[in-house]
Amino acid sequence: MQFAIYAVGIFVVAALGGLFMAHRIMNGNLAPWFVSFVHLGLGVAGLVLTFLAVTAGVGGTMGFVALGVLAAAAVGGLVLLLPMHLRKKLAPNWTIIVHACVGGLGVLLLLLVAFVLNIDPNLADGVAVAPNLR
Repeated sequence: MQFAIYAVGIFVVAALGGLFMAHRIMNGNLAPWFVSFVHLGLGVAGLVLTFLAVTAGVGGTMGFVALGVLAAAAVGGLVLLLPMHLRKKLAPNWTIIVHACVGGLGVLLLLLVAFVLNIDPNLADGVAVAPNLR
C-alpha cells in the first residue's frame, strides 16, 4: 500500500515539472534539459513503485488499470522526448495535452487505488477467499 502512496507523491512532483515544461513549450521555448530529465526520472520511479504495489496485490484490477494508463503516458513521454526534444524541435501542443491528460488519468486512478479503494492484498479483486482455498 505504501508503494502506491509514495508513487502518487512522486507523480505529483513530476506533474509540476511537466506543467512548467508545457508552459515553456507552448510559449515557443524548449524545456530545460535538467527539468526534462528530472521529469523522466520521477516518472520512471513512480512507474516502478506502481508496478511494485500492483504486483504485491494492492488495488486489484483497478491497480493494473492504473499501471497500464501510466505506462501509456510514459510511452507518450518518450515519444515527446526522443524525436522532438533531442532534435531541439518543439512538440505540437496537442501531443503535450494528450500526454498530460493520460498521465493525469493514471494518477487519479492510482489515487483511487491508494486512498479510496484500499483493497486488502489478501483479497482477490476485493472478493474474500477462504485462506485454505488458495
